Amino acid sequence: MQIGKYIIKGKAVLAPMAGVTDLPFRQLCSELGAAMVTGEMTSSNPALRNTLKSKLRTAQSNSPIKPREPRAVQIAGTEPEEMAAAAEYQVNLGAQIIDINMGCPAKKVNKKLAGSALLKEPAQVEQIVKAVVNSVNIPVTLKIRTGWCENSRNGIEIAKIAQDHGIASLAVHGRTRNDFYKGFAEYDTIKAIKKAVSIPVVANGDITSVEKAEQVLSYTEADAIMIGRGAQGRPWIFREINHFLKTGTKLAAPSVNEVGSILIGHVKELHQFYGDFMGVRIARKHVSWYIHDLALLGEESNEDLGCDFSAAFAGDQG
Repeated sequence: MQIGKYIIKGKAVLAPMAGVTDLPFRQLCSELGAAMVTGEMTSSNPALRNTLKSKLRTAQSNSPIKPREPRAVQIAGTEPEEMAAAAEYQVNLGAQIIDINMGCPAKKVNKKLAGSALLKEPAQVEQIVKAVVNSVNIPVTLKIRTGWCENSRNGIEIAKIAQDHGIASLAVHGRTRNDFYKGFAEYDTIKAIKKAVSIPVVANGDITSVEKAEQVLSYTEADAIMIGRGAQGRPWIFREINHFLKTGTKLAAPSVNEVGSILIGHVKELHQFYGDFMGVRIARKHVSWYIHDLALLGEESNEDLGCDFSAAFAGDQG
């Protein structure tokens, strides 16, 4: 898949997820086979640029962890001029791809007519896309859902607007905004979008196994698949998918010891990136995801799960 001048070598990419795909997690997923990673959603509101949260989400940081290229940053907002300025700001910080969020279903985002709420306003979508694309000299991508609700599934219309105004690739989550994350993703709309446009299309939603990855790619004929929740606690899913797509055989599951090593390394990077106090807080959700998957792994393999993860919490004062 080609996005501007960048060749994305692989079929499985990491979805941008607020509060999840920080720099340590993106780096880990890259090392374990993700063909591309995108940073967490950042607000286009200039008043929020100097907050700690925004600074930690920018393309570059003072951390010794070096972002993998291409460095992709996702922005969200509702005003075309503000979105264009946000894109320019991120480019100045080192972004190499700008991704526009029109897929977030969160109420606090949608009430500002941002995220997936924009799908109700195709004219506003057009103005935002034009403004952002014209403001920067790097590729601009777009992430959407299939529509606002079942009765207004307008993904094809939005995709054509995106293509007509210079969007370099399009990621589509197979749910409407009103679906949130309930039920099951549908791929018929993604398949129809792929047939309707010539730009690369990335299929997203409920891809949690190598078999599902192959099925979604085959059915939708998408150029790539995007993994979100399926990578939480299982960042090695990317190498498993890569192996399966290449060979048709399943890679052996990681041993409990390897999972423990990955977990501890991940938590140490979180501590280094955020500091011990915030690092522990951020690590808790990741550890819970790892442990949940470890329990499933233990059930399947009957392995002893008596791993010592205390090193992961060195510096935790309570």
